[in-house]
Amino acid sequence: NQTSISQWVPICSHLVSVSPTPRQWDRTLSSTSQSPQMSPSRIWVEPEQTAGVGTQQSRKYHITSKKIKIAALRMYTSCVEKTDFEEFFLRCQMPDTFNSWFLITLLHVWMCLVRMKQEGRTGKYMCRIIVHFMWEDVEQRGRVMGVNSYLLKKNMALMTNNFYAAILGYDEGILSDDRGLAAALWRTFFNQKCEDPRQLELLVEYVRKQMQYLDSMKGEDLLLTGEVKWRPLVEKNPQSILKPHTPTYNDEGL
Repeated sequence: NQTSISQWVPICSHLVSVSPTPRQWDRTLSSTSQSPQMSPSRIWVEPEQTAGVGTQQSRKYHITSKKIKIAALRMYTSCVEKTDFEEFFLRCQMPDTFNSWFLITLLHVWMCLVRMKQEGRTGKYMCRIIVHFMWEDVEQRGRVMGVNSYLLKKNMALMTNNFYAAILGYDEGILSDDRGLAAALWRTFFNQKCEDPRQLELLVEYVRKQMQYLDSMKGEDLLLTGEVKWRPLVEKNPQSILKPHTPTYNDEGL
């Protein structure tokens, strides 16, 4: 099954990203299939309490569902534009194909979903939109590559099944020890074909530090901006993993 996907036109990492078109939000996550629908008008982020000298200040940000969609698009875009695909191809010995691009993108999208699901109903709503944008992008990239409609539909169905299986496997792995996470990466990311344990060790370390980095970001900042920066696959200076700089935004979330 994986072979049929990898036979799509190679050198896809150099494709120009295509902006997704609006469509019904019919994609759901494996663990949020029953997530509630948010009001299309406005959403409130929990206030942040800032301790001062004898006083407390409270900030409350007003976010509309439209702004959540914009933030979700930015977050998905960060998965495909701020990830060094060439470094993954080189260090993990992956061919430069559509399937390899999808596996790397899927891993980063999953890490975003894990982080945003911690932000309650609003975060789960944002997760659904991120997944929607991912499938819109995958479909349009297939069309740009000239894949005929029948083969595109067939592979989209296969990739959808693989996506939900990967999400379940990664969720189980991240909650387990490093051996459990390594097993999940070996089954999904490497398609059970990794013979170099150093590659698995590198990916396990990458996922652990990346999740720690995402957890250090404020939830309201992610909901307001959707901006995510990824740590390099190999750290030149491990001491550089510090708390990320707080993004700049106004009360409208832009």
